[in-house]
Amino acid sequence: MLITVGLCATLPATVNAGAWLRERGKGFMSFSFASTVDLDTVSQTFIEYGYSDAMTLGADIGFVRPRNGFQGGFATLFATRAITPPDAQSKWSYTIGVGANWANDLVLPHIQTGISWGRGIKLGEKYGWATVDANVFWDVTYALHVSKLDGTVGLNFTDHVAGMMQIYFVHAAGTSATTLAPSLILSPKEGPFRIQIGAETALGDISGSVLKLGLWRDF
Repeated sequence: MLITVGLCATLPATVNAGAWLRERGKGFMSFSFASTVDLDTVSQTFIEYGYSDAMTLGADIGFVRPRNGFQGGFATLFATRAITPPDAQSKWSYTIGVGANWANDLVLPHIQTGISWGRGIKLGEKYGWATVDANVFWDVTYALHVSKLDGTVGLNFTDHVAGMMQIYFVHAAGTSATTLAPSLILSPKEGPFRIQIGAETALGDISGSVLKLGLWRDF
């Protein structure tokens, strides 16, 4: 039961738009794969679509496959609405979602509630972004929950290369963990995909560090 509720803690922070909503009729999709040297693997698919100027719909699906044969994951469908006007420098939004965690044959429904902040930044002649996302996943079966706080700072080095640092904090079942996740995002001159190459390391426990590869696409 506690393992199932804690599955969200094993999954990396999503590469969502933070407080920025997708344009109406526009979308974003990412797929990422992460693995330790012992072949504990995590895969995640994230989709957002601009349903209207004031609402973005999305799905977040993750799978965990440790080397011990355990299988689990989660799937969440969510809606994000803007709090601030489109021209605000600091943007705020809130998210409500429903989904389920699973561990082998055990399935537990959950509800997601969240709030996000974001704004554009400038360092010298380089432009970038900063976001903070706070979410709570409420298990409706056993009244347990997972709290997540994700911070992201990104900077566009060139038209084709950007850097990103993510820090995410998770609290579940009385335990907490903080993870650092630096990565590079490469945008080839040709082709529809951007490529994310990065790593994730839990503070105080480098033995579980992972290499992460991802594909991003706007549509």
